[in-house]
Amino acid sequence: MIVIDAASPVPPFEQLRAQLARQIQDRTLAVGARLPTIRHLAADLNLAVNTVGRAYRELEEAGLIETRGRAGSFVSAAGEEARERVRRAAADYAAVVAGVGLDAAEAIRIVQAALTSRGTAPTSS
Repeated sequence: MIVIDAASPVPPFEQLRAQLARQIQDRTLAVGARLPTIRHLAADLNLAVNTVGRAYRELEEAGLIETRGRAGSFVSAAGEEARERVRRAAADYAAVVAGVGLDAAEAIRIVQAALTSRGTAPTSS
């Protein structure tokens, strides 16, 4: 279920992108699952078509979904590639952190701040 908070400082396209990305990453949306059309989802969420289109474009650029012309947009098998890209980026970041002598707690706070600024911070547990 997608919920857009109109009072949030995070733009609606980013809220949508982040929620769909999370559902793809945690496999709530399975590889090959067809996403609603942009127009249909925009109507359901009371958003502009361009807002949903931007979220879909960013998910496509991240390799999480693929658009197959008139057939629509689907969860991509390349989502695993995206996950691997994140793992590699994390390993590179860890190497930089070690190289400059930053402690792990501060390095994690920096990542959380970066994710929060994009509206993609994970919920704390």
